Amino acid sequence: MSPSAENNANKVSVVLGTQWGDEGKGKLVDILAQDIDVCVRCQGGNNAGHTIVVSGVKYAFHMLPSGLVNMACISVVGSGVVVHLPSFFEELEDLQKQGLDCDNRLFISDRCHLVFDFHQIVDGMKEGELGRGSIGTTKKGIGPAYSSKASRSGIRVHHLYHFDEFEKRFRSIVAARYRRYGNFEYDVEAELSRYRQLAERLRPFVIDSVEFLHTKLREGKRILVEGANALMLDIDFGTYPFVTSSNTGVGGVCTGLGIPPNKIGNVIGVAKAYTTRVGGGPFPSELTDEVGQKLRDVGAEYGVTTGRPRRCGWLDLVVLRYSTMINGYTSLNLTKLDVLDVFDEIKVAVSYTINGKE
Repeated sequence: MSPSAENNANKVSVVLGTQWGDEGKGKLVDILAQDIDVCVRCQGGNNAGHTIVVSGVKYAFHMLPSGLVNMACISVVGSGVVVHLPSFFEELEDLQKQGLDCDNRLFISDRCHLVFDFHQIVDGMKEGELGRGSIGTTKKGIGPAYSSKASRSGIRVHHLYHFDEFEKRFRSIVAARYRRYGNFEYDVEAELSRYRQLAERLRPFVIDSVEFLHTKLREGKRILVEGANALMLDIDFGTYPFVTSSNTGVGGVCTGLGIPPNKIGNVIGVAKAYTTRVGGGPFPSELTDEVGQKLRDVGAEYGVTTGRPRRCGWLDLVVLRYSTMINGYTSLNLTKLDVLDVFDEIKVAVSYTINGKE
């Protein structure tokens, strides 16, 4: 391909969170999805939470791409996402009950790692071990599933279609968890039976997403990547260890989808006009007084996935500057400005002072 042809090649657009999540990425994706052909999730699991209201109907997305609200848009759960299949189908059924026809326009990568119920059990145990230093996870099993992936003991979607191999891997990984945490209550035989049925139910959704996405790129289709969580929760660049278990920045698009950096075009950073986070960890601009409570109440700051009240504070420009440095946003989408209408005075954090040094 000539350099000029390469320069004109189609590129994917990306929507990412700039803070600690809950910035309003889903709403932007819904708007942009009206003009795209494919919407893709690249990382995370059903620990994400996007709420979209269309024609008075509220749709709650956790694992599935928000682009499903556009009936002409194909949605893909990419390879970097970890998937709890019962939750996958539960979310799909809820959307279909609300009138979204998802037939033949929702697909899942055969490379996705699976989240099992024992991952969720272990997630709670690990939080218990940490005690007061707990991270504040959603206990959806996301971290333990990524741990299985990193230790090369994880089970992927394609293993479901070689069930003897699936069963061997499954028994081995459960036995390893028993050795680590003791014989917690878990019905291995019932789970194997359930996944034999889930495998057949999932079969029509399974694709080679790498080949699929690159084919769409060659065809000139418009692709939008929907990031989950946000930069400050990135496993490498966030407020470690109070982070999620995946790469939530622009790098996660490449590693989670198999798309090279030169195929990434617009990178849109979504920033809330103030700051929120859920769970433990540093939050320099946090307000623990009545002002913080007012932000929470006026902004309806309660988690979509967990219902937990979010910690609230003023907009932190130090965080935003750092996030922009890492992700190289080509534009910013500032959300929830109207929440600040009720305040006579609005503050922003512009620097930190640590041990007397700015």
